[in-house]
Amino acid sequence: MAAKKSFPLRINPEVLAAMQRWSDDELRSVNAQIEYVLRKALVEEGRVKLTKKVITHVEDIKTEDK
Repeated sequence: MAAKKSFPLRINPEVLAAMQRWSDDELRSVNAQIEYVLRKALVEEGRVKLTKKVITHVEDIKTEDK
């Protein structure tokens, strides 16, 4: 994994509060949520290519009654 770079960010308090609520819902830190949103926007705008996509398959395993 590439090293992370620190970057100071000035952000509107209302936007930060909304990001905090969103990150709480997604069980992420605010920093991780901001990075997620930025990365998603960059991919959608064609500014960067998605290098890896993780797909998780969930299977319903039913147990038999004994």
